[in-house]
Amino acid sequence: MSTTGPGSDPTDPRYSLANERTFLAYERTAVGLLVAAVGALHLLQDSWAEYALGIGLLVAAAVTSVVGWQRFQQADAAIRDGRPLPRGIGVPVVVVSVLVLSVLAGLSVLV
Repeated sequence: MSTTGPGSDPTDPRYSLANERTFLAYERTAVGLLVAAVGALHLLQDSWAEYALGIGLLVAAAVTSVVGWQRFQQADAAIRDGRPLPRGIGVPVVVVSVLVLSVLAGLSVLV
């Protein structure tokens, strides 16, 4: 990674643009989860399982948005300082969210 010094703009803008695309992918995912939450809360039957699914989707949307922003900030600081990118918690959070939402979706079908 080529930079001009700690805290400065990268000399190669591809790194910053790639970081921005990754952030926007997190935000698109959060919007999709939000739309699914609204659909689950308003279109499905009124039972505790559908309510739990809708709330779970809503929480997943919020968490995805926050994790994406944090990841963007960490990567941006690392790019500007010429450090390696931090590992981050994005992937484990998404995996756990998908597993929990899968269980909630299964419960909403069974109940």
